[in-house]
Amino acid sequence: MRLPEEPDLPPQIYIVPMIDVIFALLTFFIMSTLFLTRSQGLPVNLPSAATAEAQKSTQATVTIDQTGKLALNRKPIQLNNLTNQVQALKGKNSQVLVVIDADRRVTHGQVITVMDRLRLVPGVRLAIGTQ
Repeated sequence: MRLPEEPDLPPQIYIVPMIDVIFALLTFFIMSTLFLTRSQGLPVNLPSAATAEAQKSTQATVTIDQTGKLALNRKPIQLNNLTNQVQALKGKNSQVLVVIDADRRVTHGQVITVMDRLRLVPGVRLAIGTQ
C-alpha cells in the first residue's frame, strides 16, 4: 500500500551502463581489425625508409634472415632453386612482383646475389621491403 505522503519519482534512464557497453564494443572492433593484416614473409627486423611506398599486389616474398637463409613465401629454399620456383610461381602471368625482405644485419652482397638470380626470370619486378 502506498502512503499519500510519498513523492512520486519520475522514471529515469541511466546512460552510464550504455556508455560502458559502447566502449566495450569499440574496443572489440579496434582489437579485431588489428588482426586483419596479412603477412607473407617471415618475421625479420626490417630497416626503415622515408620514401617507402606500400605495394598494392604482392605475389611473392623472398625473405633473407639474419643468418642468410632464404625463404620464398615462408617456405625455406636454396639459392640454386630460387629462379625455378619463382618461374613456377609466375606461371602464365607476364609479370610478377617479388618483394625482398632482408634483415638489416644481412650483408649487401647477399641481397645483390639474390637480386641477380631473380633478374634471370623474365618479367620479374623487384622491390625491397621496409617498415
